[in-house]
Amino acid sequence: MLKSTQLSKGFFKKKALKNVDIDIAPGKIYGILGPNGSGKSTFMKIASGLMHQTSGTMTFEDQPIGTYSKSKIAYMPTEMFFYSFMTIKTVGDYFADFYDDFDLDAYQELIQFMNLDMNSKVSSLSTGMGAKLKIAATLSRNAKLIMLDEPLNGIDLVTREKIIQTIVKKANDDNTLLVSSHLVNEIESILDEVIFLKDGEVVVQGNAEAVREEHNKSIVDLYKEVFA
Repeated sequence: MLKSTQLSKGFFKKKALKNVDIDIAPGKIYGILGPNGSGKSTFMKIASGLMHQTSGTMTFEDQPIGTYSKSKIAYMPTEMFFYSFMTIKTVGDYFADFYDDFDLDAYQELIQFMNLDMNSKVSSLSTGMGAKLKIAATLSRNAKLIMLDEPLNGIDLVTREKIIQTIVKKANDDNTLLVSSHLVNEIESILDEVIFLKDGEVVVQGNAEAVREEHNKSIVDLYKEVFA
């Protein structure tokens, strides 16, 4: 579905990604794991078409990243991406107008599940409420690839559980979810595949269960060892 070959991205003298080879298949939940600054967001921004690589290639369903891929990929960045004057209801209306694959009924159900008020303004939302809104809007698209960049950042325990439940509920054989995080203990149980990025390079990659067996330890313990 999504494939990068020798993908590199440089910012002045710093390389955010270094010859990254990643092949993402449909029907799975992937974890792209690493501390802040490891290249996770850069990889997702290139995949979403918001940033261009310095060298190497990235394709979606064998086509270069572009108009087609943008119509099939849903991306949730770490930043809030709604206008502050919007209400939660108008966020849904805006997405429904903008994306052909947006399911307004699913959005309304997710907003209710997240205990959010449709009449609340974006400007009035707490960090946790804003995170739940971003998740609801992104996961209401019937996209083939859904990328969530650090969806658990700054979120309380109860809200984290709701977000994880929502991610699992969305996953099916027709889509792929790519979740970036450094909170590995929170998401290990839902991951089918893992990718460790360290200083812009892939250092561990594979089926989560196979990685556990190969290293004889949990993904959390392996993460601590690799990034110590």
